[in-house]
This record gives sequence, structure tokens and C-alpha cells, in this order.
Amino acid sequence: MENEALIRLAVFAGLFMLFAALESVVPRRDRTQTRKARWTTNWAIIIIDTVTLRALAIFLPLLAVGAAYDAANNGWGFFNAVEWPAWLEVTLAILILDFAIWAQHLITHKVPLLWRLHQVHHADVDIDVTTAIRFHPVEIALSMLLKIGLVYLMGPAGVAVILFEIILNGTAMFNHANIKLPLWLDAIMRTVLVTPDMHRVHHSVHRTEHDSNYGFSLSIWDRMFRTYIAQPSEGHDEMKIGLRWQDDRPSKLTWSLALPFRNK
Repeated sequence: MENEALIRLAVFAGLFMLFAALESVVPRRDRTQTRKARWTTNWAIIIIDTVTLRALAIFLPLLAVGAAYDAANNGWGFFNAVEWPAWLEVTLAILILDFAIWAQHLITHKVPLLWRLHQVHHADVDIDVTTAIRFHPVEIALSMLLKIGLVYLMGPAGVAVILFEIILNGTAMFNHANIKLPLWLDAIMRTVLVTPDMHRVHHSVHRTEHDSNYGFSLSIWDRMFRTYIAQPSEGHDEMKIGLRWQDDRPSKLTWSLALPFRNK
């Protein structure tokens, strides 16, 4: 797709500003730290993540979108072996990719080595739109490798991968945002999409709660595999976000990047 990177950046920036503005107007929870303290670190992490993916591209010139076009040119992958309507292929590809991200997320909670990386995301003491972009660069690189492999196996259209990544980024920012939705609207939306109240449960300090609600986009996977918890046991206002043993150190960049390699 022409200007694909520019389109994705524009959508990302637009949605980020929208959700950040809504957090100021209709916040769900009071902050425990200032935006400046956390946002500086979280934005620094996304910059490092971006550089990491650029470095990865030196060794793997074709990342997820490029892999889709390469698979199409070579006739690789399931969708390149069948002649189904384009709308059906795109829809199925997005659903499969979304399920793969859900499954990957679950696995990062179950495998100790992967959890050490993923806990950088969970260490954020507040949860807001910037939490959606707070992932350790090693986890981001591993996730991209998984996505590339899956794209080659599926052979989806390049536009399907682009749409999926736009949807994933947008919904992740939405459900991490500190936004207070009317309860009736939340109830309707979460039948299909992961809402902020639904995903906030996943960021609870309690193990039983953060081992639930793994979805980033669609809520159906958690319902289907019985990993869904509707509300936190202590309520949204009183629940504690983050890791049981942490303090204010997650707002420091060096501490966050070194967290997977520390003995706690």
C-alpha cells in the first residue's frame, strides 16, 4: 500500500491525542504519578522499540507487511493457495492474527522467561494510553518474529496485515486509556471489543486477575477460553495497578529496561 507508514503514523497520532484528551476530560481513576514522570519513560521506551525494529530490519529486510507481499509474489501461504473472495480472506486473516496475539499474550504470562520481559509492561503503576506502548524492546522483537512467521504461513494480503496493525494499535491505546465510559456503553462494547474497564482487570496486582482478559482487540477469545473476568475484586477505584513488589521505580527508564534481568 502506498504511503502505508505515513497512514499508520497519522492514525496512531490522531488516536493517541484523542484518548489522551479524553483522559483529561473524563478520567476513570486518579493518577498516582504525574504524567511527566511516566510519559517521559514510556515514550523513551517506544522510541527504543522503534529503533530495535529498524535494526531487526537490517537482518530481516521483510517485516510483517513486507513478508505478506513477499509471500504473495512467491505463492507461499494458505491464502495464496486458495481463491476466496478478498473480503473473506482479509476478515479471516485479521481474526487469525488477533487470536495469535491473544495466544502470545497468554504465553508470556505462563513462561517464566517471557514473563520477565512482559512484566515491564505490567510494572507501570498507573494505566493510561502510554501503557499501550510500554513494552520491552526484546519482547517487541520476539513478537515481530512470531508475526513474520505467521504471515508466511498464512499468506494474507498486505492490506490485511496493515489493517490488523492499525486496529491492534488503536484498540490497545483505547483499552489502556484512563477513560470513564458509561456503564451501559461499556457493557455493550465489551461484547465485541476489549474496553478500558475490562482490560484494567488484567493490570491488577493480584495474580488471578492479571492472568485474565488477555485480549487487546476482540473480547471473544477470553470468553471462549474462559479467561474472562468481568470486574476487579476490589473495584476499579480501589484496585492497585502494577506488580505486588514494585514502587515508583517503573517511571525510571534504566530501571524499566533492566527489570527482566534483575533478581527480585
